[in-house]
Amino acid sequence: MTYFDLAGFAATPLVADPFPYLIVPGFLKPEVRTAVAKDYPEIAKPGSFPTSEVSCAGHFKAMLDELEGPEIRAAFAEKFDIDLTDLPTMVTVRGQARAKDGRIHTDSKTKVITVLLYMNGQWEAPGGRLRLLRSADSLDDVIAEVPPDEGTLLAFLVTPNSWHGHQPFVGPRRVIQLNWVTGDDVVRHEQARHRFSARMKKILPWAS
Repeated sequence: MTYFDLAGFAATPLVADPFPYLIVPGFLKPEVRTAVAKDYPEIAKPGSFPTSEVSCAGHFKAMLDELEGPEIRAAFAEKFDIDLTDLPTMVTVRGQARAKDGRIHTDSKTKVITVLLYMNGQWEAPGGRLRLLRSADSLDDVIAEVPPDEGTLLAFLVTPNSWHGHQPFVGPRRVIQLNWVTGDDVVRHEQARHRFSARMKKILPWAS
């Protein structure tokens, strides 16, 4: 079984301005979505959790293995014209959104490419739709808006101007984030940070 539509990914052009990105609805194949969603870990708290801190099994685990596999790496290297051969990956998952999520930001310089795979049903809410932005000044300065519908992929090159954010939303919002990062030290640091945060949320409810 393969989980991803690499032909659709290859056929989707990379938008170059103002920073390189692409959006692929249906990247996670329709025929596997129910199985993957059934095995998606139960996450009651907001924030990002490393895969070591949640239950990864069944089709969800198999899908993650493919996401970090050589075919996906090669496809992204070709699309973004970057040598990803020796760059490690880091994966986190989310299950809940809070009011303070979505503030305009760019990702850290230690991240090379950010990949977001959404795992929600058809998204009806006005908030929670990620917006790629031309500047840090306004959520209305929109390049593209991505509803977090099940199976949709958003990927972008992390640059000093890769601004993004979304209008507030509180409630279930499932998203898997994969990053190619600059080194193993980044993975260790970020995983330790996320693990600490995840454990504090379990111990101290107000830490959310």
